Formats: sequence, C-alpha cells, structure tokens
Amino acid sequence: MSEPVLPKQARVVIVGGGIIGCSVAYHLAHMGWKDVVLLERDRLTSGTTWHAAGLIVTFGSTSETSTEMRKYTRDLYCKLEAETGLSTGFKPVGFIELASEPDRLEEYRRVAAFNRYCGVDVHEISAAQVKELFPLAKTDDILAGFYVEKDGQANPVDITMALAKGAKQQGATIIEGVPAIGILQERGVVKGVRTAYGDIQAEYVVNCAGMWARQLGAMAGVNIPNQAAEHYYLITDKVPGLGTVPVIEDPASHGYYREEVGGLMIGLFEPICAPWKVGGIPDDFSFGELSPDWDRMGPYVEKAMQRVPVSLEVGVRKFFCGPESFTPDLQPIVGEAPELKNYFVAAGLNSIGILTGGGLGRVLAHWIVNGRPDVDVTGFNIDRLHTYQANPEYRRTRTVESLGMVYQCHYPYRSMQTARGAKRSALHDRLAGHGAYFKDVSGWEGADWYAPPGVEAKVDLSWKREPWFAYWEAEHHATREGVILMDMSFMAKFLVQGRDAGKILNYISANEVDGQAGQITYTQWLNEGGTIEADLTVTKLDDERYWVVASDTAHRHVATWMRRHIGDAHAFVTDVTSGYAQINVQGPGSRELLQKLTTADLSNEAFPFRAAREIDIGFARLLCVRITYLGELGYELYVPAEQAVHVYDRIVEAGQKVGLRHAGLKALASLRMEKGYRDYGHDIDNTDSVLEAGLGFAVDLKKPGGFLGKEAVLAKKAAGPLKRRIVQVLVKDPEALLFHAEVVRRNGKPIGYVRAGSYGFTLGGAVGLVMVEAGEPIDAAYCDKATWEVEIAGRVYPAIASIKPLYDPEMKRVKS
Repeated sequence: MSEPVLPKQARVVIVGGGIIGCSVAYHLAHMGWKDVVLLERDRLTSGTTWHAAGLIVTFGSTSETSTEMRKYTRDLYCKLEAETGLSTGFKPVGFIELASEPDRLEEYRRVAAFNRYCGVDVHEISAAQVKELFPLAKTDDILAGFYVEKDGQANPVDITMALAKGAKQQGATIIEGVPAIGILQERGVVKGVRTAYGDIQAEYVVNCAGMWARQLGAMAGVNIPNQAAEHYYLITDKVPGLGTVPVIEDPASHGYYREEVGGLMIGLFEPICAPWKVGGIPDDFSFGELSPDWDRMGPYVEKAMQRVPVSLEVGVRKFFCGPESFTPDLQPIVGEAPELKNYFVAAGLNSIGILTGGGLGRVLAHWIVNGRPDVDVTGFNIDRLHTYQANPEYRRTRTVESLGMVYQCHYPYRSMQTARGAKRSALHDRLAGHGAYFKDVSGWEGADWYAPPGVEAKVDLSWKREPWFAYWEAEHHATREGVILMDMSFMAKFLVQGRDAGKILNYISANEVDGQAGQITYTQWLNEGGTIEADLTVTKLDDERYWVVASDTAHRHVATWMRRHIGDAHAFVTDVTSGYAQINVQGPGSRELLQKLTTADLSNEAFPFRAAREIDIGFARLLCVRITYLGELGYELYVPAEQAVHVYDRIVEAGQKVGLRHAGLKALASLRMEKGYRDYGHDIDNTDSVLEAGLGFAVDLKKPGGFLGKEAVLAKKAAGPLKRRIVQVLVKDPEALLFHAEVVRRNGKPIGYVRAGSYGFTLGGAVGLVMVEAGEPIDAAYCDKATWEVEIAGRVYPAIASIKPLYDPEMKRVKS
C-alpha cells in the first residue's frame, strides 16, 4: 500500500472517523469552512460506531440542548439520502418508553411534558395500546407507555458514510489509515497534528477519537476522563410474526428492543457494569469484539428477554459485547480544552452518539466557526471536569456506576455513590459528627442536610417528600429566624495579583470591581455577545490583590477565562480553593454570634453590607466578607485550611448559647430560590443576556474603560423592553414539588419551563426560576394580570409569578 499524501496545512484537523468526527466535518464544510481534514487511524466507523444499536430517539431528556440535538439529528438523518445518494437506513417505526413502576411513571410524565414543550410529539398510551403496537411484548405489568410515532432506528455505518460523503461534497478531505501520534502546540495554542507521514499545521484541532479520546488528549496535556466499558446486546434468530414493530425501551428490565433482520435485537444497560482496558485502549483495536461474560450477564439477559417472551423460545444468533465509552457524570465531553486554546473535543457520548450525533456536530461546528456556542453547554462543557477524574482508579470505580445510570430511575436527589471521598473539606469529620448526609459536589463531599442525634443520615429515593424533609425545613427556618453554620469550602477560590490585576478584572467584569479596597462586588463575566460566561464575586483586598469566588461547577471555566484574558499583562492567578475553608455564618443572629468571637467591630456602621476585612477569631486570622446567598444578614469566612477546625470549634462552642444550627445544601437551595438568587449552569447559562437574566443591577455601563460585552448589552437595552426574561414562580398548592423542567403556562399557553426549583418553606410552596419566552414586554403587569400554572407529572397547579424576589424584595433583611 502506498503512503497517503497529506496536506501540509488545514484550517481544521479532526481526529477520529466515527459518527461524531464525520458529523463535525460535515457541518464545518456546510458552514463554509472547506479546508477541513479528517484523519482516521484505520477505517471509518472502526472504533465503536460500527456496532452501535442505531436507536433514533427524541424522547427522554430534560435538557433543552440535548432534546434539540436529538430532534435535529433525526431530521438530518431523514434528508441525508436526498443530499448524498446514500441511505442512512432510518426507519421511522416509532418508539415506546415503558413504565412498569410508579416512580418511573412519575419520571416519564415529567419528561413527557417537557419534551412536548420542546416539540417532541410524545403521547402517553395504555398497556393495551402498547400491546397493539408490539403484539409480542408482555404488557400485563405495564402502567403506561410513552410513544413517539416518528422515532425509530437507523444504520450507524450508513449514517456515517452519508455524513462523510456530504462533507466531501462540500470540500472537506477525509483520509483513512493515518493515526495521529502527536499534537503540535506553541504557548498554549494548538498548531497542528503529527502523524507518521508528516505534520499538518492547523488553526484548530478537534478530538473526536471516541474511546481513544483520553489517550489522544494526554498527548497534548488535555484532560478527557472518559472510560470504555463492556456493552452488550443479543440478536435472536428470526421471530415468527414479529413484523414491523416500534423500538421499545424498558429500563426496569435493563433492556431495549428493536427488529433486526426479522429477529430481535435486545440491548442491555445493566446496573453494575465492567470497565474495559483502564490502562489504555489498544491502538490496533478495530471492528473488535470482546468475549461475553455469560456468568455476569446471564441474570440481566434473562430478565430483559422476559419482556418479549418469544425471545426465550427462538435461538440466539449472536451475543455481542463491544466497548463504549462513558464519563463520570454521564454527560458528553464537549468544547474547547481549558489547557489548550483552539483544541476542541467531542467525546464520551455515553451510548447516545448516534441519536445525538447530527446535533452535536452542528453545535461544535458552530462553536468553532463563531467562537462561542449558540446553545446551553454548561452541562457538558469539557471544563467542568477535573484532572483527578482521569486517574485509573477513579475511572475504574466510577464507570461501574455510570453505565448503569443510563437505565436507573433519575430521582431528583440522587447522587453518584462510587468514587466518593476524593475531596473532603477540612471540616468533614466535624460535620459527619453532627449528622451530615453528604452528596457529591464536583468531587467534594458536601453536607446536604443534617440528621438529628440518634437518627441515621440516609435517603430513600423518591419523587415525593422524604423523611429528611423535616430536617431540611428546620435548617431553612433556622436561617430565616436565628443563625446557622454552612460549610461551602468546595467553592472555587482564586487570588489574583499584580499591577494589572484590577484593570484586567474590571474589563472582564460587567460591574465595577476595582473601586475601593475592602469591598466585595457581585458581577457577571460576559462574552462579546453580551451573554453570561460566569456569575461570581470579586473582592478587592488592595490595589494589587483580588479575591475571586465562583461556584464549584464553574471552577476551571473561570480560571481559564481569567488566564486567557490576562495575556502578557502583569497579573497572576493562583487557585487557592484547597488552601481555604469557607465557613458561612448566616441569619439574623449571625452578627451577635460572631461579635462574641472577634475584636473586630461588626456593627452595621463599621462593617456594612459588602464589607470585606481581615479579622481575628481565636488564634486565627481570616477574611470575613459580609455577603449572603441565602437572603439574610450573614458573613462568609475564608479560613486557612490548617486553622479551619479551630475556627469551626470556636463558632460551634459560642453558638450553643444562641441556638446555632448546622445547615446543608438543601437549605442553601431553598433559601436562595425564595430570594431569586441565580445559579450559573442551573437557572442561567451561556445563552442568556445579563439583562434577560434579571441581573442588570450588577452591570455598570458608566464605568471608565467599559467592559467585555458592553456593546452587546447596550444594543439589547436599545432594542426596547425585554420579551425574554427570568421570572420567579411559586406554586400555590403546598403539596406540589418542583425540581427542574416543569412546564409553565400563562393564560393556558406554555411560555417556558422551570430551570431550577426547590421548596420555599417560608413562602409556603414550591418555588422556581423560569426563563419566559413571551413575545411581548415582560414587566410587573405581565406577571400580575395573568393566570399562571405549572404542569407537574401530568397535573396542572395554579401558581403566581413575579419579576421581583418573592422574599424580601427590598433587601431590608440582608442590609440590617
């Protein structure tokens, strides 16, 4: 075989010729970027694409981004043949999600309402109707099915070949048999790809290497913690009388079912899986199969086959095992690497690569071409992940649970249980001694709520009220009426220093953060389009030292945003997250408690709202900031980690006399939600204008020098009254619960969905934040002079809506 001839340079080099790589190439070429080269180490689809099941399903996600990608993907696969002349094998045979348990019925009713809002034509059908559509299925235990008529199945290899041809027709180049053996870079910017046949210089490199993505990323120092695991399906001999039937998923039986050449394909997502090749995927593994573990999989196979009993009677033609890659949180790994500018990744698809491949390719191509994404990417941006998650032991441990989560009931309070204890606050043991129930918070053990003495801190997963709700409620009321202690050490903390530190921070901040020293400022960081990149606080310590605090999920995004905007300026970012505990003392009694412990004057006159000072407590010196995320008088204490237990003990001892209570993250959620405080990545995201987010008060349009995104903010203001805006909703029925994705109606018309919800114990009902798409100006009258309702699991509940916070809108309690 002759050596392949490679171009010396290209605008974009894509590594990996599976469905994702070919989709990215297709969409880049269709967006006008013709100078695209795709390198495949062997043959197209030879990694995991070739053995994918090919389900094309739009139902099932409560992410708007994921749902839209699924819809786009299905539509694209329908029309590719007309464009390329190659069939994708798409058959719109329909799809049914089966609910055989009450909790799954609750979940799917919630999902169905949201999916309908997003344009998915899903219908709840009876067991008898399921039987009509799939006569050979056992349906006597089915509570309901959720049917999408236009979903179905396709051939993954055919789809990939059609995408590849479509890319080439638009000018892209696809070269097989050329593995990437290195990544070229210079001063933190990617410069190209090295192969055994020469280098290709490039402005952008896209890692679409599937289960090899982690290893390819490691060549360039890029963290991509995906891990391959065994995935199984069996194919039966021909089934008499099967005919044309819809695709079925039955998560309670661990299985999915579709027709395959007259027989049945029965695929499995078992609750406990087997990782494969943790040490590294062999370079020469192509079109490969793994030896099935019959002993381990036997019980799961038998349970799955019972859904279609005839499958137990016909022969098994093939029991297939092949690797697919999974991620720590079961979300894809997508976006520009924080370690290397212009190096993009699209990998770790968690078995939904085929059904989202078209949409994901479009999203990433748009991101590359335009410099920022046009959809909410906060849930799957690569920079949410941390380097320790690529450790072999972590991947081996977490992946066992990740694959199984695909078919678990997705309870609102579920927390991953494997690979725990990776990060612990300095106060962890003290909190455990007080009855803390811990959940996974970006790898940290975060105290979610506290059980009273003598009660075990455990959960019974449910969509209803759980026993620990009473403990949560008590913590909530203690914050509103007394004083609480909350450990927030997982928050991302940075010390930014240098002559130009203030100038840089002020430019990337929409608010004025370089005013007087000793003051904290709440601000957003915007991109050139005026949408939000970060939501955080900046405290000016002195003219050359600043303290930046962001949420745990934004940790690496914030660090990268700062460093890339500093450039050659005299400013330096130090990540001090692990070096400081964050102890929040909040509530009307917080001043009284802390004043007993420090010689600093904490009176309202000497230490007003937003003040930041170094104070003494016992033997410690610490940064005390008067700020709150709970809506009450309160203080955040940043304590050197080695003195954190000492300070904590002093606070707890003094707190015994004033009724101090420990409070967890459930109370944080309910308290901040009553006050309407935003949480980036949950109720606001990168698609939202700072004005639409209701955060115009944190924007200083008059500060000297302007700020990044100012022109876009001015243009938004000049366009007139907002027709898209965050609104707070309160459900009137005190029994209803809000979590996420509940559809909100105004005068009977769907106008948005709950991006984040909690329970407002002070307000007396479930409360949430909704991005309203109105088509008319949104003001107080818009909220007050209308009938509001929220759909929750098939029931509609009356609600009220407000632009202003429903709790303490005048900020009197915060500033008292």
